[in-house]
Amino acid sequence: RTERAAPSPPSSSTMKTRVITATVSNPSSSTTSSRASAAAPPPAKRRDSKLWSETFDVRLGETQTLSPKEIKRQEAIFELAQGEQDLVEDLKLAKKAYHDPMLKLKIMTEQELNQIFGTLDSLIPLHEDLLSRLRDARKPDGSTEHVGHILTAWLPCLSSYTPYCSNQVKAKALLDQKKQDRRVQDFLQRCRQSPFSRKLDLWNFLDIPRSRLVKYPLLLREILKHTPNDHLDQQHLDEAMLMVQSVVADINRRTGESECQYYKDRLLYTEDGQRDELIDQSRTLSCHGELKNNRGLKLHVFLFQDVLVITRSLSLNDQPVSYQLCRQPIPIRQLDLEDLSDGEMRVGGSIRGAFSNNERTKNFFRVSYRAGGQVLSHYFQASDAFNKQQWINCIRQAKEAAAQTGDQAGQCLDTGLGGEIGQT
Repeated sequence: RTERAAPSPPSSSTMKTRVITATVSNPSSSTTSSRASAAAPPPAKRRDSKLWSETFDVRLGETQTLSPKEIKRQEAIFELAQGEQDLVEDLKLAKKAYHDPMLKLKIMTEQELNQIFGTLDSLIPLHEDLLSRLRDARKPDGSTEHVGHILTAWLPCLSSYTPYCSNQVKAKALLDQKKQDRRVQDFLQRCRQSPFSRKLDLWNFLDIPRSRLVKYPLLLREILKHTPNDHLDQQHLDEAMLMVQSVVADINRRTGESECQYYKDRLLYTEDGQRDELIDQSRTLSCHGELKNNRGLKLHVFLFQDVLVITRSLSLNDQPVSYQLCRQPIPIRQLDLEDLSDGEMRVGGSIRGAFSNNERTKNFFRVSYRAGGQVLSHYFQASDAFNKQQWINCIRQAKEAAAQTGDQAGQCLDTGLGGEIGQT
């Protein structure tokens, strides 16, 4: 019931959505670091969760009893307030238990910590303000009559999330890089083993604001669901719903553009001919992640809005991971996609039977395109059937969008996908 730190980022076998969109498991996003130990960590501890009806008497006065619908409405409002309280506590914890000690002990430099924590400090008073308003609106018996006007006045403050969420892809990359440092690794491991962390790691806490942001439309929808049409709060709640959807969509768009630019900057070109204006012009990254070719070589594939880019990931010294192009970029408009059945591989125009080890022939799909009068093909193997389907869906949607003309052609796909289709 209460808001808590989000679970760890999905492994490469999972697909996550873009930074702001609710998690679906997107085909792109942050890389997962190796586990600190072979043993699986204990499950994360949940906060004690309380319902409104468990906290306050569900009767108003001595005789009047609330209707089941009104009780559900009060539960939804209470959940909103409890989530704000949990969020404030976790953000303060991230600063007090992680940021400040690492700065004081010089485990990381101030510049590195500023990059990783971003504008997290600025979000704390924002949510303290909403929590205070919600508590002030609560009557002595614990019920809240009106909440819509509070939300319409407060929701514009969520624009402060734009710089924080836009920085997350860089923050995650730097944090993963710093985890290779023994002192950082030891400090974070000790924190995770301490009761205050609830067995969660630092990134879980840094990702809490994003998790909370995408939950606001769900929370408001639940309050609206149990608010009678003739209730005085109805109009304000309708306005608040439109506002939060608009704010989240705008932050999602800006965050997607930031993520796209980050990965464009991490591309390494081995020859000038690999540079493609379709990459430079891209403002959105539909998905990305690790795939294998038919020889078992690991590749990192990026699906920008109008071009598919095939790379190998490179770790250079202490720098964030870079991605070296190993094939010519493939324009989406020229790309053909084929789903391959398990146990079969299309090679040289013919179907060959299953390999002796059938595992090697599962979860393949093929992309092909015409270049210089020849049809060139690439075979990709996903980590499992789910990720394969996510890739296929994403590519199909990119092709549909690329086929459109006018203003729609360059718009971000409204798919909920984005980020990394990861591999462990």
